[in-house]
Amino acid sequence: MKGFVIGVAATAIALVLLAFVLPSVDYGGDIVGLILLAIVFGVVNGLIKPIVKLFSLPITVMTLGLFSIVINAGLLLFGTWIAYELFGITFTIAGFPPDGLSFDVLLSALVAAVVLSIISTLVGLVVHD
Repeated sequence: MKGFVIGVAATAIALVLLAFVLPSVDYGGDIVGLILLAIVFGVVNGLIKPIVKLFSLPITVMTLGLFSIVINAGLLLFGTWIAYELFGITFTIAGFPPDGLSFDVLLSALVAAVVLSIISTLVGLVVHD
C-alpha cells in the first residue's frame, strides 16, 4: 500500500511539473482531481501499456526503441481522454480532449511524453519506494 501511495504521489508531482514546464499542457483542477488523474495514468500504464508494447515489439525493435516514444505519447493522450470523459478532469494537451485530434496535438503529445519521461525519472531519483 505504501508503494502505491508513493507511486501516485510521484505521478501527481510529475504531471504538475509537466503542466508547469510545457505551455501546451494545462491542468485546471484541484488536488483531488490531480490524485485521481495520477491514478488514471497509473492504471493506463499498468494495464494497457504492457499489452501495447507486446504487440508493437517488432516495430520497436526495428526503430531501435524509438517507437516507444510514440507509444508513450498515445497512452498519454488516451489517459487524458479517459480522465476527461469519465471524471471530468481538465488536463489538456494542446486543447485535447475537448478539441479534436490534430497535428499540433500529436506533436505536443510527443514532446510531452519525452518531457514526462525525463521528469518522472528525476522524481523517481528523489522519491524512493
